[in-house]
Amino acid sequence: MGRAGAIISAMGLSSVRSVVRFGRLETDPVRRRLARAASVADLRLIAKRRLPGGCFDYIDGGAEDERTLAANARAFADLQFRPRVLRGLGSVDISTDILGRQATMPLVLAPTGFTRIADPQGELAVARAAARAGVPYTLSTLATRSIEEVRSVSDGRLWFQVYAWRDRALVAEMVQRAADCAYEALVLTVDTAVFGRRERDVRRGFSLPPTIGAGTIIDGLRHPTWTLAFLRNEPIRFANVLGRSVGDGSSPVNLSDYINSQFDPALAWSDVEWLRSIWNGPIIVKGIQCVDDAVIAADLGVDAIVLSNHGGRQLDGSPATLGLVAPVADAVGGRTQIICDGGVRRGSDIVKAVAAGADSVMAGRAYLYALGAAGELGVDTLLGWWREDMRRTMSLIGAGSIAELDRSFLDL
Repeated sequence: MGRAGAIISAMGLSSVRSVVRFGRLETDPVRRRLARAASVADLRLIAKRRLPGGCFDYIDGGAEDERTLAANARAFADLQFRPRVLRGLGSVDISTDILGRQATMPLVLAPTGFTRIADPQGELAVARAAARAGVPYTLSTLATRSIEEVRSVSDGRLWFQVYAWRDRALVAEMVQRAADCAYEALVLTVDTAVFGRRERDVRRGFSLPPTIGAGTIIDGLRHPTWTLAFLRNEPIRFANVLGRSVGDGSSPVNLSDYINSQFDPALAWSDVEWLRSIWNGPIIVKGIQCVDDAVIAADLGVDAIVLSNHGGRQLDGSPATLGLVAPVADAVGGRTQIICDGGVRRGSDIVKAVAAGADSVMAGRAYLYALGAAGELGVDTLLGWWREDMRRTMSLIGAGSIAELDRSFLDL
């Protein structure tokens, strides 16, 4: 009998049971993965292990030297709180108003294209998770699930993101489809006059949908779970333009060439008025990167603006969005809602953005990490983390509600 066995024998089995607790064996591999994660950074590393290199780099990467990509997150990391104590907080309320309707927290899930490269359920999984969490989800024009498919699985708040296609009849048709499916708002993305140079994609020769060649076969063998799911599910297509002359991804495309040929670089402020003529709901302009343009948008009466540099994926050297929040809030004076997009990795980041003057935040890359790491359950887990992060952060800085957050809680 070994030493351990002798000790157990001497103590008696009942004594061992009284001091040793054995954890429940988790048989679900997805839950086992999530049990090892405590942050977005952890989800990112899990996604990196699970996804082929080209797919991960498409999600993870930014334009050129990725300075703006890094600056977005660094801006949140560098901004410190000014905690207040002994505030007598009995509870913390993180609910808020987004476009005149109550949301459980000041968060909107941002539009992301080609979501099915992270998980076969793609946009369907994200929409369901958003509905459960009580926050709006924005479907991309270049989604891999259609306007109708997403509505069929979600009774939650859905927004539709619009790119300015050269074919305006196609835009008008998609807008009508969104209206028919009770989407709440249109989000006009204005920072893609031309496609940013995303050098990770250039180096890999990455196309959408992913092509199968010698390099991808080797990468696929290294990521068998993703590869089997990719092969077993229906082909990845640009679901909102299936069968149209603009191309639906039936043949692999270089994304830069595709967007530069199909999107209208002559998009102007007058197009906001055109969009209003074909849509009766709220209009949001996404891609504002300076105070002057924020003022123009407010003067035009848009319902919200999204301070965004496209997650650092368009112009490297554009400003980190968190730093724009306070000056824009001062300039537009509550005439339009302000949404801060880019770099959000924790619930405390959401608190910082709102305290600086934003009404809410958008986040996209973080939920793609979660989706790539653990599918729909990963997105549920992330949103739960952020909800608890916000409550804990606000308790620790002495703010009892979203309405109480202001710059006095920040070391600006």
